[in-house]
Amino acid sequence: MTHLNIDINISKDTEAMLDVVTKFSMEVMRPAGIELDKMPKPEDVIAPDSVLWDVHRGFRELGFHSMQMPKKFGGMSGDVDPMADLLIMEQLGYADAGLAISLGVSSRTFQLAALFPHPDMQQLAHDFCEDKKGKLIGCWAITEPDHGTDFVLGGNKPQCGPSVKAVLKGDEYIINGEKSAWVSNGTIATHANLNVSIDPARGMQGQGLAILPLNLPGISRGKPLDKMGQRPLNQGSIIFEDVRVPKKYMVIPVPDYINATDGRTLAEVNGGMAVYFAGLARAAFDEALRYSQERIQGDMPIFEHDVIKLKLMKMFAMTEAARAGARRMAMYNRKNRKSPSVAHAVASKCFSTETATFVASEAIQIFGGYGLAKEYPVEKMFRDARASMIEDGTNEALAIKAAGFLQIP
Repeated sequence: MTHLNIDINISKDTEAMLDVVTKFSMEVMRPAGIELDKMPKPEDVIAPDSVLWDVHRGFRELGFHSMQMPKKFGGMSGDVDPMADLLIMEQLGYADAGLAISLGVSSRTFQLAALFPHPDMQQLAHDFCEDKKGKLIGCWAITEPDHGTDFVLGGNKPQCGPSVKAVLKGDEYIINGEKSAWVSNGTIATHANLNVSIDPARGMQGQGLAILPLNLPGISRGKPLDKMGQRPLNQGSIIFEDVRVPKKYMVIPVPDYINATDGRTLAEVNGGMAVYFAGLARAAFDEALRYSQERIQGDMPIFEHDVIKLKLMKMFAMTEAARAGARRMAMYNRKNRKSPSVAHAVASKCFSTETATFVASEAIQIFGGYGLAKEYPVEKMFRDARASMIEDGTNEALAIKAAGFLQIP
């Protein structure tokens, strides 16, 4: 980081953890992300000899995958200062946003499994905490080819309900349908938390939630998605054809429970995105500031030109606002998990992603022609940031949904 960090009351233990994750993120994640981004085929990203697996294994070996897992399963929840978790997430976003999301999504399925008392779910959570090789990888299979924003805005119209449907027959659910190519980790996940329609007449309000292994007969994967940004985050469709799923895997068979907790999911997912992309904004700013002090134009560093100073100060102000807002929101929501502020989480996600996109774009402008060259990281940062304004719900759709959570005292 090239500018002063004014955070106070950071414990020595937190500083030590951040030192470890900073070293890992900059020596392993950042170079791996650059290498993966340049691969011509998305299939190469997930090849057995890909550096992607060095990232997943390295993260597991450090134990950071279990930070939000309960202690009874071997996790670190309760032992770690919540601020440490947020600082680590921001640093991961600083190093490579796509890989940061992959690591985060990888854990979510098992964090959910820990919430349910069935022995198989409890064992799955324990096995994940013990996994130091990256053998267990999760994904959130929600978005569909014809339903994306519908999942955000909800509604009870049958035609807007999930296309992936689960029908109960005896002690099994029969699942059919396709989750879209935008499923993060969809190409590599071993397990999924799967949103399915169990009451089609209720549209999006008729969903259930399954946590299941993805090696069941009838499950196949689509081709990895070839995309503009976040290329190290491999994404792809998951297809279900008469998949027989034991009832025990349908952890939420009652749609009303999902509807009642919809806000908590929105707050958690968007809160994480806000922190990651505040980190990316900081990374783009640092690159621009560093370059402005090295690049000579008109017999002086371009930093000395007023137009560059004005750009940098606006970038700096927006970045620091995004970081501060994301931390304030996340700390509150971590302490109020049962009733988080959805409005703050979504507002923070929108602001952080839009800030990251703006700052990365301005960084390219400061670099001039070199900003368009893959020799420098800012063009990749811009592509990664731009994807985030659509990711996990377009910012516009999320804002419309979150407005319903605004309250007038």
